[in-house]
Amino acid sequence: MAGGVVKYRHLSRGSAHRQALLRNLVTSLVKHESIRTTWAKAKETQRMADKLITLAKRNNETSRRKAHGILYTPEDLMPKLFTTLRERYEARPGGYTRVLRTEPKSTYDQAPSAILEFVDGPKDMRFHLTAARVAKDHLLGQRPNKLTLLNRKKVTQFRGASAGRKAPTGKQEFNDMVERMKGMKMVSNGVDMLSAAARTGAVEVSKKGLEKSS
Repeated sequence: MAGGVVKYRHLSRGSAHRQALLRNLVTSLVKHESIRTTWAKAKETQRMADKLITLAKRNNETSRRKAHGILYTPEDLMPKLFTTLRERYEARPGGYTRVLRTEPKSTYDQAPSAILEFVDGPKDMRFHLTAARVAKDHLLGQRPNKLTLLNRKKVTQFRGASAGRKAPTGKQEFNDMVERMKGMKMVSNGVDMLSAAARTGAVEVSKKGLEKSS
C-alpha cells in the first residue's frame, strides 16, 4: 500500500534476486565468520544470520530442513552450523552478530560500508580492539575508562559459556589477549590499537570504523 511502513530493505532488487543475494552473503558469513559489504546489505543479512543461529539452537528435523534451504553449500556448512556455532551460542539469548560501520574501500564507493561478523568468535572485532585498548592503558599506567569497561563486559559475558564447560572462559581469553598485545610492545610506542588488533587475527577495519564501534 502506498505510504505504508516498509518492514525490510528492498536493496533495489526484486524478491528472488534479493533473496539470492542474502543467501549468498549469509553463506559467506557462516564460512568466514566475517564479511564486508554495504551497510544496508549487512543489516538485512544480519537478520537472516540471527534466524539461522536460532534454527541451529533448536536442533530438530524441521530447523535442519529450513537451514538447509538457506545455505548455498549446506553439505559443507551444516556441520559447522549445528556443532561449532550452535555450541558457541547455546548460552547466549540473542545478538549473535554485529555490524560495524567502516570507511568505503575506495573514493569511488557511494554506499556506506560495513563489516558483518559473528560475535564471540575468532574474528570478533570488538574483542580484539577492546583488548588492545586495555593493553594500552596498562602500559601507560592508567585505568580503563567506563566505555572500555563496558565493552570488556560485553565481549566476555557469553564468550566460552557453552554447556560443555563448567564456567565461561571469556575473561581468561580476554586477559590472555591483553597480555599478548602487551608483549608486542606496540601500543606503548605510539602505534595505534588498530595495528595491534590486526596482527592478532582481527579483520582489518578503518580508524573511522574503530571510533564508531568502540
